[in-house]
Amino acid sequence: MSEAISKTEIFTRKPRVAYFSMEIAMENNIPTYSGGLGVLAGDTLRAAADIGVPMVAVTLVSRAGYFRQEIDPQGRQLEHADNWDPARYATRLQAAVALDLEDRQVWVGGWLYVLSTRVGSAGIPVLLLDTDLPVNDPRDRDITHHLYGGDESYRMKQEVVLGVGGIAMLQALGFKLMGYHMNEGHSAFLTLALMRRYAYPVEDLRPGESPYDLPQVRELCTFTTHTPVEAGLDKFDYSLVRRIYGDLQDLGTVKLLAGEDKLNMTRLALNLSDYVNGVAKRHAEVSRKMFPGYAVHAVTNGVHPSTWTGNPIAELYDQHVPGWRHEPELLSRADRIPNDNLWTAHQQAKQALVDKVRELTGVILNPDQPILGFARRMTAYKRADLLFTDLARLKAIAREHPFQIVMAGKAHPKDEAGKQLIEALHAHMRDLSGEIPMAFLPDYDMELALLMVSGSDVWLNTPLRPLEASGTSGMKAAFNGVPQFSVLDGWWVEGCLEGVTGWAVGEDSPTANGHDAVALYDKLEKVILPLWYDDRPGWISVMKGAISKNAAYFNSHRMMRRYATEAYLR
Repeated sequence: MSEAISKTEIFTRKPRVAYFSMEIAMENNIPTYSGGLGVLAGDTLRAAADIGVPMVAVTLVSRAGYFRQEIDPQGRQLEHADNWDPARYATRLQAAVALDLEDRQVWVGGWLYVLSTRVGSAGIPVLLLDTDLPVNDPRDRDITHHLYGGDESYRMKQEVVLGVGGIAMLQALGFKLMGYHMNEGHSAFLTLALMRRYAYPVEDLRPGESPYDLPQVRELCTFTTHTPVEAGLDKFDYSLVRRIYGDLQDLGTVKLLAGEDKLNMTRLALNLSDYVNGVAKRHAEVSRKMFPGYAVHAVTNGVHPSTWTGNPIAELYDQHVPGWRHEPELLSRADRIPNDNLWTAHQQAKQALVDKVRELTGVILNPDQPILGFARRMTAYKRADLLFTDLARLKAIAREHPFQIVMAGKAHPKDEAGKQLIEALHAHMRDLSGEIPMAFLPDYDMELALLMVSGSDVWLNTPLRPLEASGTSGMKAAFNGVPQFSVLDGWWVEGCLEGVTGWAVGEDSPTANGHDAVALYDKLEKVILPLWYDDRPGWISVMKGAISKNAAYFNSHRMMRRYATEAYLR
């Protein structure tokens, strides 16, 4: 018996929920994630391992990763392949399944990675699907290589491999499944595979009757949508679907479920899932307007406690709030932590960030001045440049109360506006030189993220409303006692208690975007920086508010318990 089969047999003894995600951040050095969606998926599985929710995850091996980011002297992003060897981290599965793509047989193998959070835990199995097999046509061996790479045809092949190939692989390995959870619409082709599985015998059908047991498929499926704009949804021409996937057995039914003009992956998932949720209360409201007639619940995201708490702060919690790693709600007792101890731990985390900034960029920061941190995917709606709307005013604020800026983030290789944004940030950095120390950290990953959310003094977030589905970086900052200064969108609508957990940029109004820069400067100048410099006990009180009211609630354990009770066990 092979090692891989014996390992998977451990996980096939009891029913599990199959969790499908195009990207999963399993650990920093495995580049199978591009950003928030993948990191959330990893935190979901880590929480499931912690609290004992039986799951199995399915994703792609992404051998070439997303990309490694280099910034040239002019501030332009350069992309390089981020190749990794799955054999170093995972065990090859001794199973393969065949799909027909473009009238060719494509074999899908895979790897088993076991995500475990503590000694003695069986962990959560993660299946990394892989088409780089010698038996395959050279044109098909790279289907699972590049995360979000290639053209529309390549993308669709990936999504068929993920959804249809994932279903087949789970069956081949003998997994007993109680349901399927689609993390975004990339895996929605799995619903077509389930339709075929739950088809009625042709002889039992009446004229015009659908051959599929759609209620049975819906009962098995959960769908989490993350995209608050129609333009961001995956859609494929039916001519492309027929060329790659083959003729659909009942095209009329599929068009009713997925759209008349194009196969809309989100519509398909919405129509074939019994439980649908957005990732924050505001996002669920936006989704219900986007998709009228659908019941979209709200399960606000959370982050994994021990993954996103820096060592100095984690050790402090271990001492004063024992048990917080597995019962993060205990952090509501953060007020028992002595002020001096919390400040000292934060300064240690801050020094680690200062040291990393110097190592990566040569920029020397002052640990005795506040650091504004901003790190996320570099794309236009995130408005990474909002802080620099009025450089003269920004400099004037800094002359009165000096501060520093640390930023990071990748733009998708095809997002030219995002790349131009990074270039513009470097131009602002040059303009501010000598007056406001600023650094842009290249090749943002989980390791840099932890240093930034734990070592910054204020976490900045400035998206265009209502385009921030949730956002989780501010939640990670909260676990480190770092308050957020953010536009009221996504999770911050729920998390912001003004002056208690952090501060709002502008008003809670979808039409307030044009006034945000002035609101940001006013509050930074008149409220936030004076508090940091002139009232240390008051500042530490906000730090404790971020921990006790945000971290204690916006964590992955609370999120997973809601999925388990409301979605999986309904």
